[in-house]
Amino acid sequence: MRAWIVPAGCRSVDELRLSDRPDPLAGPHDVVVRVRATSLNYRDQAVVAGQYFGGAVGRDTVPMSDGAGDVQSVGSAVTRFKPGDRVAATFFQSAPPAALGSPLDGMLAEQVVLNEEGLVSIPDHLSYEEAACLPCAGVTAWHALFRAGRPTRAGDTVLVLGTGGVSIAALQLARAAGARVVATSSSDEKAARVSSLGASDVVNYRRTPEWEQEVRRVTAGRGVDCVVEIGGAGTLGRSMRSLAPGGKIGLIGFLAGRDGDTNPTPLMMIGGSLHGIFVGDRGMFEEMNQAIAVNRITPVVDRVFSFDEAPAAYKQHATGAFVGKIVIAM
Repeated sequence: MRAWIVPAGCRSVDELRLSDRPDPLAGPHDVVVRVRATSLNYRDQAVVAGQYFGGAVGRDTVPMSDGAGDVQSVGSAVTRFKPGDRVAATFFQSAPPAALGSPLDGMLAEQVVLNEEGLVSIPDHLSYEEAACLPCAGVTAWHALFRAGRPTRAGDTVLVLGTGGVSIAALQLARAAGARVVATSSSDEKAARVSSLGASDVVNYRRTPEWEQEVRRVTAGRGVDCVVEIGGAGTLGRSMRSLAPGGKIGLIGFLAGRDGDTNPTPLMMIGGSLHGIFVGDRGMFEEMNQAIAVNRITPVVDRVFSFDEAPAAYKQHATGAFVGKIVIAM
């Protein structure tokens, strides 16, 4: 089988290489999955750039945490799945938990072998490309909205930053729960797409750098009940000033940089809370899939590349010129 490899010490997507590897074999509790689609996260960019936690990978590594496919074979002791089942891999595998794509080999391969506990069934109405969008971005959004602090509920207002995978997943899940969603975006074109997905208001943060003031304006001065915060220190101060009394922030990423205003006084003054979010567990994934199935939610796929075009997919993703997810289909 073929697999893309991030070589040891990799510092650039141009170092990605396509390799032939032996077909995987299932141990007693393992499942061999024929991968049909994978999707990119900003984490995957950090891995190939040698900038993920711990620096460059220390061994040749198959990248990407997110993928979906069908079961090819199962080990003798497997009880959760059978050949032909449609599945997605969970971000964290094994005990103690370790993540696919770094440090574990990930999903950018024609076949993978995983323990049965590291897989979930995917909703029947989703394509493989859509299901591949869920393991990291979807579960992260679900965790921030419904499992961290007070669960988001009908009538709440949620703020999502930008138009990447986590933010768009959060928009869709929050709207399905009956919440209002306010978004930020870097362009009017993206803003129009986000509005079509159900955002009540979209603030162009390039035109309005002090976007928290506009968020408060469109919420009649009250602020929002939840911020899905993917910017990190670079936007955290503005997110805190966007909160309503008792509101919460799900702190997920650092796309706006590691330096910025992190003075916690605004949080203290309104009784707000800050929650660190690092994806989530299989239970969250299965809960989210139930909500996706009931509400017939379809993840937003911006563009699909072929397996042989994986480096081009990485480069397109790095531009930020997309809404939702960039997918690689096998």
